[in-house]
Amino acid sequence: MTDYKKLGLVNTRELFKKAVGGGYAIPAYNFNNMEQLQAIISGCAESGSPVILQVSSGARKYANQTMLRYMAQGAVAMAREDLKSNIPIVLHLDHGDTYELCVSCIESGFSSVMIDGSSHSYDDNVALTKKVVEYAHKYDVTVEGELGVLGGIEDDVKAEKSNYTKPAEVEDFVKKTGVDSLAISIGTSHGAFKFKLKPGENPPPLRFDILEEVEKRIPGFPIVLHGSSSVPPEYVALCNKYGGKLDNAVGVPEEQLRKAAKSSVCKINIDTDGRLVMTAKIREVFAEKPSEFDPRKYLGPAREALKNLIIHKNREVLGSADKA
Repeated sequence: MTDYKKLGLVNTRELFKKAVGGGYAIPAYNFNNMEQLQAIISGCAESGSPVILQVSSGARKYANQTMLRYMAQGAVAMAREDLKSNIPIVLHLDHGDTYELCVSCIESGFSSVMIDGSSHSYDDNVALTKKVVEYAHKYDVTVEGELGVLGGIEDDVKAEKSNYTKPAEVEDFVKKTGVDSLAISIGTSHGAFKFKLKPGENPPPLRFDILEEVEKRIPGFPIVLHGSSSVPPEYVALCNKYGGKLDNAVGVPEEQLRKAAKSSVCKINIDTDGRLVMTAKIREVFAEKPSEFDPRKYLGPAREALKNLIIHKNREVLGSADKA
């Protein structure tokens, strides 16, 4: 059993309490490798933002669970020793789908886990989530549950259709499970192709009416938005310019995410944007410098671009800058 506190990590409880009261959201950035992790820590340290380092089950397999633990510990040391920053850092399992996976992550040093039982019946979702909560809370690990289903594809998470969260269920779900935060579905979606739009059409607005009703039923309770990448058009264009095929890639408008962050939404998940930015910069280097084969020469610019994107998100979208 690895105690996350010995790795220098924190859980989400106090961070969410401050975020809900302060009208901002904590960024939850997914990572798979060292360069992404460096960019996240550097960007958040420079902007003075708390951060949730988010790992999917697929990323955990890719990075190796033992390596991942030391990467998280190294990220904390990098922030403290090299960047002279005391930003709070959380290590969180994104879309854990089994009790066993959540237990494994808790035992290996995660300070927060998500159990996603949204594909099950309501009663089975409640039972599974409650089981994870009971185990996690023994070790002061916080738990995120989910009600409603997001459409789209991202990593191991796939759903053809989205189902909006039913506000009538949230109070009962929170009471019965004891979760620390709740992911809801109000129109965000996983992946780079979030909406099927015709040329000139704008993405549909998020269902703030559902969010407002949820807030009325569980006032002050921490709400989470998944699938909240904005898919910046300039990086879609850059990617396509150098051989990419991301036609009709579109995300959630940043102004809608800023509005959500001012509510009880205190955690906003961003994965696709990080992948897109790094891929676009790598493609650019490969196209403009075809003789280049040193990974540092193409991963370095990609890392810098991601860091700059993170600073922008924290300052202009999530409102988390200078809230550490």
